[in-house]
Amino acid sequence: MKILLTGGAGFIGSNLVRLLVTQHGHEVLNVDALTYAGNRHSLVDLENHPRHRFSHANICDVTAMQKLFAEFAPDWVMHLAAESHVDRSIDGPGAFIQTNITGTYTLLQAARAHYEKLTGPARDRFRFLHVSTDEVYGSLGADGLFTEETPYDPHSPYSASKAASDHLARAWADTYKLPVLVTNCSNNYGPYQFPEKLIPVVILKALRSDPIPVYGQGHNVRDWLYVGDHAEALHTVIASGRVGQTYNIGGNNERKNIDLVRLLCGLLDELRPRADGLSYSRQITFVTDRPGHDLRYAIDATKIKTELGWTPKQDHTSGFQKTVAWYLENESWWRTILDGSYRLDRLGASATVQIKSKV
Repeated sequence: MKILLTGGAGFIGSNLVRLLVTQHGHEVLNVDALTYAGNRHSLVDLENHPRHRFSHANICDVTAMQKLFAEFAPDWVMHLAAESHVDRSIDGPGAFIQTNITGTYTLLQAARAHYEKLTGPARDRFRFLHVSTDEVYGSLGADGLFTEETPYDPHSPYSASKAASDHLARAWADTYKLPVLVTNCSNNYGPYQFPEKLIPVVILKALRSDPIPVYGQGHNVRDWLYVGDHAEALHTVIASGRVGQTYNIGGNNERKNIDLVRLLCGLLDELRPRADGLSYSRQITFVTDRPGHDLRYAIDATKIKTELGWTPKQDHTSGFQKTVAWYLENESWWRTILDGSYRLDRLGASATVQIKSKV
C-alpha cells in the first residue's frame, strides 16, 4: 500500500514507519512538521530507502496537505501527528488546540476531497486511521477497564484536544462516509521516545546522578504498551479492522508509577551499576503532584484480540529490559537532544531540553 503517515519523525511514528517499510513492504510518505519532538535522526537508517519519502510539512497547512494528497495518492492515511505531553499542555494549551484539533480537521478535509475522487478498487481500499489515547476516557478507580464504549471524560488540555479530534474523525465517517477507523492506546514506551517522557526521564536522570522526581507518592497506575507492539496493532487495524470501528490497544501491563520506577532502577543496577555500588533507587524523590493527575488508566483490549487476533508480544519485564538497553546503547541519539545541538522551536521555547518532567 501507499501510506501517507503524519508524525512519522516522532516516537511512535518513527517506529511505525520502520515497521511498515522494512517488514511489511509498504511505501510511506512521512509527513512531519519537525516541531520539538520530531527528530529525523530517529529514521537515519531509512534515509535513502526507496520506499520511504519524507515531507517537511505541517498538517495545519491546507495547501500543503492538498498537494501531498494529489501528488502521492495514498491508499491509506495513518494520522499520528499530535502534541502529546500533558505537562506541556498545561503550560501552553494553544499549540495542542491548533495541532490536535485544527490539524486533524485540515487532514480530514484533504482526505475527504481525495476520497471523493476515487473510484473502483482504489476507493474500496482507502482507509483513514486516526490514532488516539486512552486519556480521553478520564480516570479509573481501583477497579474496571476502559472499553470502546467508555464515555469520554478528559481532564487535561492534551486529553481534551485528543477527545475533540476523535469526535471529528467519527463525524467525518458518519457525515461524509469517509472510511475512518480510530484507535485508543495506553501509555507507550520503547526506543526513540523523547527524553521528557516518563521512562526516558527515569533512565537519563539516573545516569546523570540527578534526583528522579515522582509525583505524589507514585500511586498513579498506567497500562504500559511497548511501542513495537503498538505499531503492529496499528498495522493490523488499518489492514483488517472494520470501517467505522474503534479499537482499544493495551499492553496488559498495569503498574503503579513507583513500582515502574523501581523496576527501571533495578534494571539499570544490573546493566550499568553505579560507581559507588548503590542502587539508583536512592535517587528517587517525591514531589508535589501534577494538577488534574488521573489516578489510573487500564485498557480492555478484548475487541482487537477477538476480532483481529492481535495481542502484545512483550511481557511485564521484557519490553522494559529492551528499552533500558536501547538507551544505554544509543547515547548519541539522546545526547544530541540534551547537549544543545537539538533545539526547541515550539511553544515559544529556544533553550536546550531539560529533563525536568516528573513521573
